[in-house]
Amino acid sequence: MLEEHIRFAVPSHQHQGGVPPASLPALLLWLAACAAVPPPVPATPPTPASRPEALSMFGRPLYRPRLPPDREARLQAQLDSATAEFEAEPNDADALLWVGRRLAYLGHYREAIAAYTRGIAMHPGDARFYRHRGHRYLTCRQFDLAIPDLQLAATLVDGRPDQTEPDGEPNPAGEPRSTLHGNIYYHLALAHYLRQEFAQAVPYWIRARSLARNDDMFAASSYWLYLSYRKLGREAQAAQVLQTIRPDMRIGENQAYYDLLRLFRGELQPDALLAEARAPGRLATYGYGLASWYLFNGEKARGEQLLREIISGTVDWAAFGYIAAETELERAGRSL
Repeated sequence: MLEEHIRFAVPSHQHQGGVPPASLPALLLWLAACAAVPPPVPATPPTPASRPEALSMFGRPLYRPRLPPDREARLQAQLDSATAEFEAEPNDADALLWVGRRLAYLGHYREAIAAYTRGIAMHPGDARFYRHRGHRYLTCRQFDLAIPDLQLAATLVDGRPDQTEPDGEPNPAGEPRSTLHGNIYYHLALAHYLRQEFAQAVPYWIRARSLARNDDMFAASSYWLYLSYRKLGREAQAAQVLQTIRPDMRIGENQAYYDLLRLFRGELQPDALLAEARAPGRLATYGYGLASWYLFNGEKARGEQLLREIISGTVDWAAFGYIAAETELERAGRSL
């Protein structure tokens, strides 16, 4: 069974067959990352209804979303194929990485984390396992675990050529838009943003922007960088970010971020985007950006109402905008 392959146990020879961390700080980060592991995956996983994948910032259990039957069947077939490849080549890092990714696409985030943890034990010098585990720690609201993983991933790729990351679900153009280095810094910046550490997030957003190979990733990093500057009250630098956004940008995947940047530039109106936000599957991303616009413009009640609307559902709870809305409201509650 799949679960038998992704149980985690730290072998006594963990550095064999992999590249050990190159410095004492990296070693300490690596030890921290390997120590902070999830419990073993049970041989017979509980049903989705009995075990949450995560807890919200308010302690609400978050369960694996129900997917449309055709999408569920397609993703399950892809996971089955990835599992078969891993069983045939159990020492292949790529095969195990794809098991983790396919598990996550189905919403099995705990099992995905366990798969990446297994990959770290087997291939401790492979930054991809830390990068993807860090991402899924963010999904599960475990920001303090995500940061060491992503910092170590950045250490491991330092000085190495960047590489395109293949998409799990290819876009209509069939062209992957992101890279390993870019995704490491993007998610590291996001981890600090979600912890309300905006000053720490800024240099990582800038780094992610510098690594963008296309307008999609440039727009995504610019969006979060702009929000970070506004949270810090650094209005002039926020305005400079908006000056880099062009009307002729070629956007394939991150239309929501691009639209929101245009909203911040005054080129789109909030009411028009609000209708867009309430379309199925779009509330988390559009809604959080719109809520931020309202808050920046002194409409606190309207902004917080939209944040509450975002987290009132459960379908999009893994979306970054949903998580950001939770952290925003949780912080507002603490300040009362």
